[in-house]
Amino acid sequence: MAVGLVGTAAAVAGAAAEDVPTDTNGGSIVEDFAYPGAAAIKAEQGITLISGDGHIILVACSTPPTGDIGLLRVRTTDPIGPASSRVFCFKILANTGYLKLELPTVYEIRGDGLTSGAGHEVTATVATSEGVLPPVQCDPDGFTQVGEGINPENDPTTLLELKVTG
Repeated sequence: MAVGLVGTAAAVAGAAAEDVPTDTNGGSIVEDFAYPGAAAIKAEQGITLISGDGHIILVACSTPPTGDIGLLRVRTTDPIGPASSRVFCFKILANTGYLKLELPTVYEIRGDGLTSGAGHEVTATVATSEGVLPPVQCDPDGFTQVGEGINPENDPTTLLELKVTG
C-alpha cells in the first residue's frame, strides 16, 4: 500500500513541476479573464472587449434564440459592428456574469427576453466625457435608452460594463 501512495505522490509532484510557469509554457497559470481574440474583434468590428467571466459573449446577431431567451442587443450611432451594422449582440450563458468592454456612442440596450419575465437582469455601466454615470438597470424584456437615446442633446455614452445579476 505504501508503495502505491509513494508512486502517486511522485506522479502528482512531477505533474505539479510541469505546471510551474516558464517562458516556454506561457509564463503564468493564473487566469486573467482577458477576452479571447479581442485584438482581431477590435480591428474588424470597432468594439474593445477587455475581460469577463465567459458568461456574456459577443455573437452574431443571427444566433437563434433558446426558448424565450434571445440576445442582448446594443445599438450605437457609429457605423461600427459587423458590416457597419451599428448593432452588437451578446449571448448570456448564466444567471450571473460580467463583461468589461468599450463600445462608443451607445444609445439603446435591448434585453434578451422574448416574452415578459423571460430575460436576464442586466446592469450597464456607461460613461460620457464627464465621467462614469450611475449604473443603468436594463429592461430584461424590452428597450432601455441611454445617452443620446434619452435625448439627442445628451453627450454620447460609452458602454463600459455589462453585469448579469439574475
